[in-house]
Amino acid sequence: MSSDRRTPDNTTPDGQKPDYDTAERRIDSEIDPGVRAVVVAVLVLVLLGTLALPHAGGATGFDVLSGNSSALGESIALPSRIFEWFVLVFGIVFSVLALVTRIWALAWAALCGSAVACVFGMLSIWSRQTLPSDASGGGPGIGLIVAWIAVLLLTFHWLKAVWNKTTAQLEAQERRRRAATEAEQNSQWAGPVLGRPTDRKR
Repeated sequence: MSSDRRTPDNTTPDGQKPDYDTAERRIDSEIDPGVRAVVVAVLVLVLLGTLALPHAGGATGFDVLSGNSSALGESIALPSRIFEWFVLVFGIVFSVLALVTRIWALAWAALCGSAVACVFGMLSIWSRQTLPSDASGGGPGIGLIVAWIAVLLLTFHWLKAVWNKTTAQLEAQERRRRAATEAEQNSQWAGPVLGRPTDRKR
């Protein structure tokens, strides 16, 4: 005697129902920057190139990161070091990871780090223009200025991409909440029909 091995609809080959909620949450956790991805990629390349350009005097961005003798000779201050590290970590590394993986959390990290880098970039330029009279070193170099402008633009584009995704996530959560409420109300009101009112005994 053969047994019925048919599986119900909407089931996977192993007999388990597909987890639509998990799939939807995974989709919600991803971003779709669209055309902005090209702009962000170009800005990342620009930031990478600024590391080889003069940051102040003869010290390049790589010199500032390493803190070598060239950076010491230019009296590189703390804001410049923080700015270059934020550019490297958040403006370049996290931006590349967010573009490749399209993970919303990485895009948020790139946005926050780039925003902080904007502040330290402004402080870096200001510190190069207000050197003490007894300190040696030149003013802000082309690498510092271009990096600051590039990180400003990068922050703007990440803000637009993250904000659009956040709005879509909030709308999706609201739709799921309403659907769950309606399903709960329907389950409360729906029930087996025991008979017509006229069939009941008085």
